[in-house]
Amino acid sequence: MTKIRFTKMHGAGNDYIYVDTTQYPIAHPSEAAIQWSDRHKGIGSDGLVLIGKSPVAEADFSMRIFNADGSEAMMCGNASRCIGKYLYERGLTTKTRIQMLTLSGIKTLNLLVTGGRVQSVTVDMGQPVLEDERFFRPSLGIKEGVFVSMGNPHYVIFTEDVDSVTEKGKAMEHHPAFPQRCNIEFAHVMEDGSIRTRVWERGSGITQACGTGACATAVAACLTHRAGRESDIVMDGGTLHIEWCETDNHVYMTGPATFVFDGEIIITE
Repeated sequence: MTKIRFTKMHGAGNDYIYVDTTQYPIAHPSEAAIQWSDRHKGIGSDGLVLIGKSPVAEADFSMRIFNADGSEAMMCGNASRCIGKYLYERGLTTKTRIQMLTLSGIKTLNLLVTGGRVQSVTVDMGQPVLEDERFFRPSLGIKEGVFVSMGNPHYVIFTEDVDSVTEKGKAMEHHPAFPQRCNIEFAHVMEDGSIRTRVWERGSGITQACGTGACATAVAACLTHRAGRESDIVMDGGTLHIEWCETDNHVYMTGPATFVFDGEIIITE
């Protein structure tokens, strides 16, 4: 019998199960993600996030993220913010600037701390990629939208009917134009300049929020002259502030991170 401690956290409603693998190694993370993410028979989440030591000196920690269907994602902005809060408030680091290794490279987390508590986290999400044959082959034909990769591939469609992503998202995720499937955003620019966005996440379906999706939406809005370099992306679970910096071409995401509860999983071998 093995006991594994976990923490449930969410960033703007995008909820994951977090495990410190320096204390509790997970032998089969894909299987664990499927079982534990089940909202009826498991803990319930959008996936599983593993926090670990970095194998390279340039990063302080590492993260791996597995979607609810067991597939491994390259990166997650909301999970990154939660990891920053977890590391600082659980005493695993005293740094307010953390370098974290992901499958899409090293990301920088800047923590805003007040009274020993992390109020918000700004993540340097790196430069957007607008063309990538690994993820997007427009010649295969798909409705008009904007492809943006933020480590994860996203396809952003501007429409007044953002709720229709619930019916159309799954088919679009699996469209032949996306060799490795794709995250789908339906977005609409509101009168106040904020961008209402709903997201279908690759491997998880409809989620409350998506950090890389918010970044992709902001970039797509700027590219299509619907917005400037800064946008507030209003998702089902909350609002994220995105800046596409002109000086370094990096996208910066700022938003909250919240502890939900701690728990223990007992695995019988």
